[in-house]
Amino acid sequence: MLHLARRVPPFSLPARPIRFLATGSTRPLSRTTTRRVRLVSGGVIGGSLLVGYGFSAVYADVAPPARTREHERSPVPLIKLIRSYVVYTMCSVPALVDYSPSILEFLTSIPGIKQITEAFVRVTFFGHFVGGDTAQACVPLLRELRTENKGALLAYSVEVDEHEAAGKERKIREPVHKRIVQEMLRSIDVAADFEDQYAPAAGASAGRRTWVAIKLSALLPDAEALRHFSAHLLQFPPYHSPSVPFPGSPQRTDLDVLASGKTAHGSPLMPQDLVDLKDLYADLRRICMRAKERNVRVIIDAEYTWYQPAIDSLSLALMREFNALPEPSWWSFKRPALPPLVYVTFQAYLRRTPEYLLRSLQDAQSGNYALGIKLVRGAYHEQEALVHPHPPALSPAPHPPVWATKPETDRCYDASARALVLALRTTPAHVGVLFGTHNRSSCGVILDELVRQGLARREIEGDAEVVRVREDVAERATIAQLYGMSDALTNHLVETTRSSAPFVIKYVPYGALSEVMPYLSRRAIENKSVLGNGQAAEERKQVWAQIRKRLLG
Repeated sequence: MLHLARRVPPFSLPARPIRFLATGSTRPLSRTTTRRVRLVSGGVIGGSLLVGYGFSAVYADVAPPARTREHERSPVPLIKLIRSYVVYTMCSVPALVDYSPSILEFLTSIPGIKQITEAFVRVTFFGHFVGGDTAQACVPLLRELRTENKGALLAYSVEVDEHEAAGKERKIREPVHKRIVQEMLRSIDVAADFEDQYAPAAGASAGRRTWVAIKLSALLPDAEALRHFSAHLLQFPPYHSPSVPFPGSPQRTDLDVLASGKTAHGSPLMPQDLVDLKDLYADLRRICMRAKERNVRVIIDAEYTWYQPAIDSLSLALMREFNALPEPSWWSFKRPALPPLVYVTFQAYLRRTPEYLLRSLQDAQSGNYALGIKLVRGAYHEQEALVHPHPPALSPAPHPPVWATKPETDRCYDASARALVLALRTTPAHVGVLFGTHNRSSCGVILDELVRQGLARREIEGDAEVVRVREDVAERATIAQLYGMSDALTNHLVETTRSSAPFVIKYVPYGALSEVMPYLSRRAIENKSVLGNGQAAEERKQVWAQIRKRLLG
């Protein structure tokens, strides 16, 4: 993961095997890998002394922005360029990125080295990918993004350890889930207070582009309850439909077991699971009610597939309640239905997505509610491909639940995007979409399809072509990238689109350093794929060119 200060004398690693959180395996490091890890360890120490404290947030992607508005953006401070160079250098060593969770775990276990490691992570990866320690601390970043015509999706990034999530071991965790629930409520208030500065009129809901993401596994005393509930849903129909590949599709009756408190014989649900899940659903309703009061949209993140059936069922119940549309009447023709309040995540790397998406769109129409969709490629491909077909995956299918290759995922994403744009035209009241993608080609597909369906038009502005999105569509369609990644793409989209509200938003994680360590490790691994095929080297060249120009003129 780290590639700095090769001349710093490394210290020795212990003889015991290192546990790899990404795969759940335990095996000794090879001699070559050990040498690289030693270099990395030295890099942490030396780099932490070179970089120092005092950095603020910075974008990861520093390729030259589109020419149309390059002169309008403030130049990136030199110290931020240096950090970008450091982070890109670290992300350009694939093997070390893969071992980053274990490296961090080892370094933070050594007194003295722990403090240096955390200081280094804070001024590099934390500052690069995380908006701040608290939601309130993210407000300056929110303001900066809005001046660049970008929105934000705040995400309190507390994650379940991959090893624990795969069911390999069960940790006794401090019951902090209620504190996290309160943090969700605070983040909604922070988002709303920020948006009220731009839309101060009471009850105004149009154009609000600061949203809040929720991770359900963090809202329980023990996330295993989600896995038990998922196993229950798959074991007792009608949840799993043969026409929808694993993990199936939710039904409106899925939560009946929570209301009754009674399980069928042989159900994996335990009495305590029922108590925890009922409490979780009550907390989710509290969060959504606050979001409705403050006009802040809520996005429920996807998680490991062995949690997903439970998450889908809870999400469906929330959408049916909080995204409910008025019954058809003369009033509904006078006043268009509001966009969805609650969004759920659809992952294109799952084989079920095409059929699941079709069924979900049909259910939204028949159930008279708005389907809020965050469409992404997916973040857990490696773990879910490796763990199958072991018990944690719960899948009865002979193959993994994810597509075998990235081209298959890309085709699924683009096909899903086209289907959703079509739905925005044919059933606009019943759908709202957040297209999460770092793929320039997919962004082109989305914009082209909006134009083809008559939801946007191309115009010539100066010497450049822009896409103007219809005002009603701008409230139901948004494109997003992760904060600290693909900023050149984000800037390109901002500069080549026109809409009544920010059309592009950044997913902005936040949280204390100790809480977001798992997120940072996963982000580094994902960044490896985004910056693959020599792109990381090209990004470093661009940054270095800017640094040299700034220093030498």
